[in-house]
Amino acid sequence: MKTQYYTATSIDGYLADEDNSLDWLFQFGEIEEIEGVNEEYSRFIDQVGALAMGSTTYEWIIEHENILENPEEWPYEILAWVFSTRELPVVDGADIHFVQGDVAPVHADMVKAADGKNIWLVGGGDLVGQFHDHDLLDEIILSVAPVTLASGAPLLPREITTPPLKLTNVQQQGDVFAVLTYDVQQSKMG
Repeated sequence: MKTQYYTATSIDGYLADEDNSLDWLFQFGEIEEIEGVNEEYSRFIDQVGALAMGSTTYEWIIEHENILENPEEWPYEILAWVFSTRELPVVDGADIHFVQGDVAPVHADMVKAADGKNIWLVGGGDLVGQFHDHDLLDEIILSVAPVTLASGAPLLPREITTPPLKLTNVQQQGDVFAVLTYDVQQSKMG
């Protein structure tokens, strides 16, 4: 069982532009039609038993997929935790827990719910950073797109230098993505 951060990023390390847009990513057409993407995502999601996301990510999914009007379009069949200090709209029929505060006790609940499968940290970067701060992040899987954004929502707003990440896999998907997989070496927290 691993806690994984799996996301797309620009070469210069942004998840979204300064307008919180992913147009830079969608310019490549239907992402799942890029060679290797569908197979890799299917393999990944089959191993996931629970997921977490921040409120900005949740709101982006709801808005861009028109989920409130079409709740059957909620993209996840597994239990989801949404971290927010605000009250957010609820997707009818979706298995979602709204939580706030320290990620550590929530992670313990996620581990139980995942029942031996992996936990996917969907985003955003600061939420993933909170898991890292508690030594609860095991792996980072980045689909690096061939664009630079210069500003926007940072991939992971934390300094991770000692110990450094350990590159474990590199994969090419079409002529678009370089997929980089890193093991997160745990710090020696007391």
